Amino acid sequence: MRLLLISNSTMAGEPYLDYPKYKIQEFLGKDIKKTLFIPFAGVGFSFDEYAQKVQERFTEIGYTVDPIHKYNNMLEAVEKAEAIVVGGGNTFNLLKLIQDNKLIEAIRKKVLEGTPYVGWSAGSNMACPTIKTTNDMPIIEPQSFNALNLIKFQINPHYLDTNPDGHAGETREQRLNEFLEVNQDIYVVGLREGCMIKIEGSSIILDGSKSMRIFHYAKECFEVEPGDNLSFLL
Repeated sequence: MRLLLISNSTMAGEPYLDYPKYKIQEFLGKDIKKTLFIPFAGVGFSFDEYAQKVQERFTEIGYTVDPIHKYNNMLEAVEKAEAIVVGGGNTFNLLKLIQDNKLIEAIRKKVLEGTPYVGWSAGSNMACPTIKTTNDMPIIEPQSFNALNLIKFQINPHYLDTNPDGHAGETREQRLNEFLEVNQDIYVVGLREGCMIKIEGSSIILDGSKSMRIFHYAKECFEVEPGDNLSFLL
């Protein structure tokens, strides 16, 4: 199984998908030419617009974006995919449309067989057992919160250490610890912006310039750095 799970698409002041594009290229390699793109997290703009936006960046690294919504038979598109790319946006809408089109098991089977999977933000949430650690609103009701279950841990993308100035509500850390009060048997990783997790077989690494925060019930939160042993997450 090969996964590249990216926290965010865009760093402040940079073009869309600019910072991770060469990491995506390195991950996908030279043999892949076409990527099956799932734009279902897009809300407020068309799936065609979303696919075109991703294509502009993927052209720079040598890949064609093949949007799944163009297919009458989406299951067949998944089965024939060279690589699967899942964009960010609204995680609830993403999961709902994947479920409605009966794609959960097809995508999961394809990735478990070795087809590369790239996701950012909501696309990273989709690789988890559930989408219960997404940050997203509005909430659009899927059939269930169960996602692709490709990994055994939950990701909280865009992880922030502090609240914005003037906001006195719970921090992200407090929210995730509340999640663990009612989900006591799972790790949650706070994946800061500019970082990504790469999984290849039994190898898992953190890539980026920042550490990653690890949460588990009845344990003190702790930080892991790029290069640290993350095998406990597998």
